[in-house]
Amino acid sequence: MSVDEVIERVPQSRAGFTGGPAARDVVRVAKFHTPEVIIGRGSLAEIPRAAEGLGLSRLLIVSDRGIIGTPWFSELSDRLNSAGIHTSSFTGISPNPRAGEVVAGLERYGMARCDGIVALGGGSVIDAAKGVAILAANGGHILEYEGIDKARNPLPPLLAAPTTAGSGSDVSQFCIINDSDRMTKVTIIGRGLVPDVSVIDPRVFGTMPPEVAAQSGMDAVSHCVEAYASLAHTRLTDGAALAAIGTAWRSLERLVNSPGDPDAGMDMAYAALQAGMAFTNAILGATHALSHPVGGMCDAPHGAINAIILPHVIRFNAQTDPSPYVDLARAIGLPESPTPHVAAERFADEMSRLTRRVGLPASLSAFGVRADDIGSLVGNALADACMRTNPRTPTAADVAAMYREAL
Repeated sequence: MSVDEVIERVPQSRAGFTGGPAARDVVRVAKFHTPEVIIGRGSLAEIPRAAEGLGLSRLLIVSDRGIIGTPWFSELSDRLNSAGIHTSSFTGISPNPRAGEVVAGLERYGMARCDGIVALGGGSVIDAAKGVAILAANGGHILEYEGIDKARNPLPPLLAAPTTAGSGSDVSQFCIINDSDRMTKVTIIGRGLVPDVSVIDPRVFGTMPPEVAAQSGMDAVSHCVEAYASLAHTRLTDGAALAAIGTAWRSLERLVNSPGDPDAGMDMAYAALQAGMAFTNAILGATHALSHPVGGMCDAPHGAINAIILPHVIRFNAQTDPSPYVDLARAIGLPESPTPHVAAERFADEMSRLTRRVGLPASLSAFGVRADDIGSLVGNALADACMRTNPRTPTAADVAAMYREAL
């Protein structure tokens, strides 16, 4: 079932879902797509076997310059080479990957005669690897694939080993590439973009800087909230989102304050995984639709932008239906509220407080966004594919108002 088919089957409103998670279920065909997942301390050692299982003999390792300086890059390369798998590497990836970087990665892939890709890094690295895979199979320019199900040919096998706990790209059908000319981020969606194997080794989170742990963790939190409120939600995605936000709520601050804490690392590994499974099947909403243009314009961290925008989107959506946020408030342990609207408001406030506690900025102005920029941001936000599953359809004036509130 394609993303378009999923969206066509969802109701245009979810008003009336007031009886908790089970009562929110709707009668429609649902599909839950995930890669093979290998998770646990030391699981990087399983990548050669997984690659062999996919019939691969020549792998392109896509990573970034920050990862090269950690033990994980050499461990992965050594294990693959010891297994008789030839490797070539491409590490020229920016925090918000550019189209030109994808082209450079494709050139390395072709020169090395690779038959598959392993991505070792955060969401930007994994998204860039997906971009390389798209072009290797389909040709053209990566920005031509903006939208839903545009890449028609099967992609070469892709293994993903995330080094941050939050992006969910290792289990998702999303690929986000920066369009420098339009100063926005391009959203590419398709079932074929889900990696074949996700290998999640919590050891690698111990080398995350605290600010990266905070940014990626808040990205995971936003995935939970948006997937649960999405028009394309199902009981499967609901369960994953509620479990993930509860775990992230208990563990994110611990990981930020103590990056080497093995329990916090494992907890956030599971939270990011479940959040990723939720949003890749339920899609997202206005938070991400508003975030992508800001990231493209300012080249700012995606998770930090999401954290700033999220409370304002919650309040906007809750005006017509606060019920999803009642359940999410319960999942993080907030006391019962006198009304659903009060619960949603308290939940939005808690999202803002968590953002401050993990040391992230509270406003878009911290990244240089000005009131004069809002006009150019609104159109790209409304056109973003993530807006299609937001539970309330905003006007241009609504989007502009949310941006102003977030300044």
